Amino acid sequence: MSESFMKEEMKAYRVQGFSCASCANIFENNVKRLQGVEDAKVNFGASKVYVKGQTSLEELEKAGAFENLKVRDEKEQKIEHKPFWKHKENIKAYIAVILLVTGWVLGKQSGEGHLLSTIGYGASILIGGYTLFIKGLRNLSRLQFDMNTLMTIAIIGAAIIGEWVEGAAVVILFAISEALERYSMDKARQSIESLMDIAPKEALIRRENEEIRIHVEDIQIGDIMIVKPGQKLAMDGTVIKGASTLNQAAITGESVPVTKTINDEVFAGTLNEEGLLEVRVTRRVEDTTLSKIIHLVEEAQAERAPSQAFVDKFAKYYTPAIVMLAMFIAVIPPIFFSEDWSTWIYQGLAVLVVGCPCALVISTPVAVVTAIGNAAKNGVLIKGGVYLEEIGKLKAIAFDKTGTLTKGIPAVTDIVTFLGNEDELISLTAAMEKGSQHPLASAIIKKAEEKGLPFNDISVEAFQSMTGKGIKASVNNEIYYVGSPSFFEALHQQIKSDQKVIVDDLQAAGKTVMVLGTATEILALIAVADEIRESSKAVISQLNRHGIETVMLTGDNQRTAKAIGQQIGVTNVEADLLPADKLAFIKEFRGTHQHVAMVGDGVNDAPALAASTAGVAMGGAGTDTALETADIALMSDDLNKLPYTIQLSRKALTIIKQNITFSLGIKAVALWLVVPGWLTLWIAIFADIGATLLVTLNSLRLLRIKK
Repeated sequence: MSESFMKEEMKAYRVQGFSCASCANIFENNVKRLQGVEDAKVNFGASKVYVKGQTSLEELEKAGAFENLKVRDEKEQKIEHKPFWKHKENIKAYIAVILLVTGWVLGKQSGEGHLLSTIGYGASILIGGYTLFIKGLRNLSRLQFDMNTLMTIAIIGAAIIGEWVEGAAVVILFAISEALERYSMDKARQSIESLMDIAPKEALIRRENEEIRIHVEDIQIGDIMIVKPGQKLAMDGTVIKGASTLNQAAITGESVPVTKTINDEVFAGTLNEEGLLEVRVTRRVEDTTLSKIIHLVEEAQAERAPSQAFVDKFAKYYTPAIVMLAMFIAVIPPIFFSEDWSTWIYQGLAVLVVGCPCALVISTPVAVVTAIGNAAKNGVLIKGGVYLEEIGKLKAIAFDKTGTLTKGIPAVTDIVTFLGNEDELISLTAAMEKGSQHPLASAIIKKAEEKGLPFNDISVEAFQSMTGKGIKASVNNEIYYVGSPSFFEALHQQIKSDQKVIVDDLQAAGKTVMVLGTATEILALIAVADEIRESSKAVISQLNRHGIETVMLTGDNQRTAKAIGQQIGVTNVEADLLPADKLAFIKEFRGTHQHVAMVGDGVNDAPALAASTAGVAMGGAGTDTALETADIALMSDDLNKLPYTIQLSRKALTIIKQNITFSLGIKAVALWLVVPGWLTLWIAIFADIGATLLVTLNSLRLLRIKK
């Protein structure tokens, strides 16, 4: 059974107070052992637990009592965070510092090793390290080796050999290291939590001619929501009255407000800047685009990046290896080289401290969570660490043409007449095309409407659509045809040379040519083209400069496709493709380039999106298909988000590699100090804190990357 399906059956709760990934694992196992619980899954990045079965909040909090975790229903309002300095764990550290200083002062007055100073240091160790010892001793009894086990052995060992001051210092500095971990993960999560506060919790609703303010949970589909200027929308819906500009930056990342009028779709969390709007609600609160974004981003944090999987696997063997190394350092020199026992036991304890994998364990998740949160705030939805890393490794990107590189809205660009008046011929063509389902028909009808032509008054009879060729119909008892040049070539045996030259020139410019005529004469040529997005050329140029091969995939004929490809600047063009051909091309492309992205609209490109190593959907806002099928969704129809996403991903990859290098490198240098016997508990704990601080600050640099 898939994880996503399992989660659909599970009830979600939000958890406050996770300090580390290992604590999340302990909590998960504790919840699984609760009576009535069939299964449980913790998402550490999003601070959520999914529970299958029957339990209560009280039972869940008991399962998290070891870490003083607070649990609430997923839909419950966010608990206000205490200031960092007020956290219970930090308060214990303050008391431990006071006791350490008291012990040191007493030692100065009464002499080091005096009972009073030892009591002060011992009290500092017990109060500051109480929670640590409980976890460490429990793990030790089960022969589970993690950072809590290492620190517990080191601190107890320091006390046994009389190093009370350093034992107390290790407790306090380890508490600081854990506080840094909590701070970095909380900071990374805040970008996600801030999304939850975007939409109001209440809205003004009109029911039975009465306006009432009600909670979003009680708003039903079909309710009329009244949104005044300066207010945010609480629900998704469709405008039924009024016009205004909406700031959609929170959903799509668009910096420029968008004009909304009757029948336009609007989203919860967007800001109404000018006019009064009446909006018919189209989705319940749990189904709004904003809710889906939050849900998908939180789920993304549970998807482990490849580098995180490597770190977790490495740490699994690294920690027991450190314990073995520390033991060898403590016993081999005294046994085989008659060295002093206390000196080398001390060195072994210092190795345990320096080997603590705090920085290594958070090196990847804090970077991944920070990057995914930053992307979400800039209108890019990345569905997991694996895709965050993948987009940074891209060697090639394939683009669907229609609706991606172009606007997807064909428009008439040229009208060439041979017989008759231009307006009359456009009216005639539009009247015939009213019965057609062809995408180009809308361009001709739109042109007639723009010119204010009375094409609706023309009576069309005996309409017939000829698939792949064109249409024919009777108007005023004469048969007219609208179709491709090749259709008229077959109909007339040949096209006149001067007309053929015009057709060739229009096609060479990347335009689709439609011909209006009778069985004997060509009356007019109508050229239609899909407008290229303003951003396409600049984005493709930027990608090419970064060494990424760009390919345009289209169902257009080779000549038209090549002309458009040259205008945009893609390195390669693949034309005359059906959806199945696009899928086959992506599979073949992956074989030669390994890391290949497909950018499309998420509907007819779904198979190709799924086959690529990273599927990118355009315009995800309000489009369920795009949100579900793509690995990455650009929430607005803005291709400029693509280079930003690649930049963010590459920076995240660099930072993850730096973090792993920092965390292991600092420890390696500290461990070399064992050789001359210079490693002390002070150096060991400062190396651990230094690595954690470096990894944390380095990861938070990802918050500064903007579009």
